Amino acid sequence: MAVDGSGRVLQLSTVSLLHPEEQILEEMFTGWRNQQLSRNLQFDTIDKGIATVRRFVNHVNEYPWNWAPEHVEEYFGDLRSIHQLKHSTVRGYQSTLRRFASYVSNPDYGWDRVCERRFGTHPSQVFFDWNTASHTQEYEGSPSKRPFTRAELQMLFDHADDQVEVIAASGKKGWQAAYRDAVMLKIAYSYGLRFNELRHLQTVDFATNPQARRFGKAGVCKVRFGKSRKGSPHKPRSVLTVFDWTAGIVEDWLANGRGTLDTLDLFPSERGGLICESTLLRRLRRYLNELGLPLDGLDLHSLRRSYATHLLEAGWDPRFVQHQMGHEHASTTGIYQFVSDDFRNATLRAALDSTMDDVLGVQLQGQW
Repeated sequence: MAVDGSGRVLQLSTVSLLHPEEQILEEMFTGWRNQQLSRNLQFDTIDKGIATVRRFVNHVNEYPWNWAPEHVEEYFGDLRSIHQLKHSTVRGYQSTLRRFASYVSNPDYGWDRVCERRFGTHPSQVFFDWNTASHTQEYEGSPSKRPFTRAELQMLFDHADDQVEVIAASGKKGWQAAYRDAVMLKIAYSYGLRFNELRHLQTVDFATNPQARRFGKAGVCKVRFGKSRKGSPHKPRSVLTVFDWTAGIVEDWLANGRGTLDTLDLFPSERGGLICESTLLRRLRRYLNELGLPLDGLDLHSLRRSYATHLLEAGWDPRFVQHQMGHEHASTTGIYQFVSDDFRNATLRAALDSTMDDVLGVQLQGQW
């Protein structure tokens, strides 16, 4: 048995399998990988999908040709009740497993004939609308997640800078890593970046903005690894510098923090590769804990939420914020709009005052 480049199985009657169950399962994975590659999906997405199927197989202790709906409900009941997985994570796992089940049960790929001949049964689709979670709204994040307030951001950035000085004064190693992470937190907020966009920045990704020369060579940040759609490459965008202090942070890091490393990466790790999200997240959580800030509501993505929120509160045009964030639709930007109660109340008061002024103006004109 073999699998061609499009994921179809080819039966070779002269080949005898020593462990047919395991070998056929591996051939299914090979065929599914080929099918996803032809759809132009990311390699990392494919590998994570195969790992998800392996976990399901190990949990239910059944191969795909023996799957039944009760296996689905038992598995996800365990993930929800015992492991407390988030709704979005559960839905993502179900979507992946549904795609795999669709592939192996599709007669065009021939796995039904292989399994019937060897095991007397065949794979079928067991993931349905009535036993899986539906995607009913665009935002599925935890309601506890929120942006930083301006005061919290100032506390965080000041504490991060203080820790660099403390480590350097103690003579211990690690002050450069602490400095790098402090700069990463500030740059993530300054441009509203996702972590993957942040970690892939290079020294050549900053340029002068002719319309705002006061920012020098850090007037524009070119994001080349923006969030991609399924089967599409990363979506690039240019983010304009809006905060007066951002350019100084970038220039100081290039001159004194990063040094003369033989790499274009803006934030290389100690070993020369790209920073892992867990590395920066551990640092952030430690700082939040030391400052007494809530760990359940604030994370790395809160810096991106804060960017959109603070720009809108400062009166920036929503359309401009949408482009800065890299969103195709304004409704997506709306997910990140967590304007404070003070801002909303001030906006409401301004609108009411304006209405009252108009009414009083008309009445006064009538009296004259």
